[in-house]
Amino acid sequence: MSATPSDPGPSRTRSWWGWGYADAHPDDAECVAMGALLPGTAARPLPIPRVADLAIGRPAVTPPPSLAHLVGADPDVRAAHAMGKAYRDVIRALRGRPGRIPDLVARPTDDQEVADLLDWAGERGVAVVPFGGGSSVVGGVEYRGDTHPAVLSLDLTSMDRVLEIDTVGRSARIQAGALGPVLEGQLRPHGLTLRHFPQSFEFSTLGGWLATRAGGHYATGRTHIDDFVQSMNVVTPAGVSTSWRLPASGAGPSPDRLFLGSEGALGVITEAWMRLQERPRHKASTSVAFAEFHQALDAVRAIAQSDLAPANCRLLDSGEALLSGASHDGSAVLVLGFESATAPVHDRLAAALDMAHAHGGRGGTATADRATTAASAVGHWRSAFLRMPYLRDGLARMGAVVETFETAATWDRIPALIDAVRTEVGAVALKATGHPATINCRLTHVYPDGAAPYFTVAVAGRPGEEIEVWDDIKAVAGDVLHRHRATITHHHAVGRDHRPSYDLQRPEPFAKVLRAAKAALDPHHILNPGVLID
Repeated sequence: MSATPSDPGPSRTRSWWGWGYADAHPDDAECVAMGALLPGTAARPLPIPRVADLAIGRPAVTPPPSLAHLVGADPDVRAAHAMGKAYRDVIRALRGRPGRIPDLVARPTDDQEVADLLDWAGERGVAVVPFGGGSSVVGGVEYRGDTHPAVLSLDLTSMDRVLEIDTVGRSARIQAGALGPVLEGQLRPHGLTLRHFPQSFEFSTLGGWLATRAGGHYATGRTHIDDFVQSMNVVTPAGVSTSWRLPASGAGPSPDRLFLGSEGALGVITEAWMRLQERPRHKASTSVAFAEFHQALDAVRAIAQSDLAPANCRLLDSGEALLSGASHDGSAVLVLGFESATAPVHDRLAAALDMAHAHGGRGGTATADRATTAASAVGHWRSAFLRMPYLRDGLARMGAVVETFETAATWDRIPALIDAVRTEVGAVALKATGHPATINCRLTHVYPDGAAPYFTVAVAGRPGEEIEVWDDIKAVAGDVLHRHRATITHHHAVGRDHRPSYDLQRPEPFAKVLRAAKAALDPHHILNPGVLID
């Protein structure tokens, strides 16, 4: 069964320099008000950067006539494809130093056009950076260096169709350039959903989720996009890799596992068969407060090790709870949510609440649902969660350094890891800026054997040297994670920013295999150079 794209509704302008929509950014007065809460920030915000003020030269390469209709060199489009949306990217744009701007932006519409573009780029030695929604926060969609004569940004968002739907097997063949809302809009008339909702849902694509092994909606169980993949189609300079569509297989190493998380360094993911589910009809959510964070950790571990499988099980420390409006009395807050397409979830929520209360939690009700949580701690958290990237950009305009990083570790290491991050990252931020940093933590995903802490660091920067401060913080954070055997990334990918830590984390025999795969699939070394492997 084929699917028809839904009407995307009124269009809004995406910000070329910051997160999301241009009209959703804090205005100057809001930026000043936020800056007042962080001692040492500027008195007034940096101006919104303009593409017209950038030094964008003529493209260093010209496509052949057969590909010219796919390729553009408009300065606004090139600037919007120069970087992702990390703090480092935002501050570079605000300071007028966005880095290497791609010479050309291509928008293929099918596999053959992708292959033709790769063939041409390989012949000319042009670097190709696959680009979906551009929401990378780890330097994954930019070119760094000078070893290639030109750079082509390969934008896949014209490949955004749900091509087939198998309602019997509840799966769909979907093109990789489909943004989250576009994808769900095409599935909705069939009563089905992929139900993968990362924070970047509006501004990221299926291909980007697959290429970065993105984490999504579920805090337990099916936490990563990997869990929904049935088969994948990948165009490489050496040919097209199409895996069989199967519910499961034990036939050797999985070909899909080679490309999941490959970040465009081995090939261009163009489509995938994805496992779907019925849209949930039963939902319930509530929040529980804890006076002591360590008690809250014990409660979350107990719930994660049960068979209750909450869709949402996110723990906010007192600072994160205050920032989101979920709590104002210094409590940590656990946000719990359950959902099902087939059966009421009240009993599961009640059982989870009993566990939380047994570990010192207070409050919460097992009768909460979507209709009653809008003004609750859960509602405040949801609103703050979606608004946070915009506020980060507003603080960046005030000269603040705002860094986020996430990880995962086993339960036995979690308490010491969180304490070490707060102590050591706080110390380097104070030394680098002369100002105390705010360091908050939340658990975004939890497992029977461990959890994924997500940290936010905010401190007044040194004017004009914000990136240097960011580098200092990033280096110490990476060292802390490595010493505690915590992964350098749970769901944000490696990109270029995490590459030093990734090189230390992966086993050397695997690195040799990855190098061999790179050489075999990308013989001209044009695909996203510098990502994952040299």
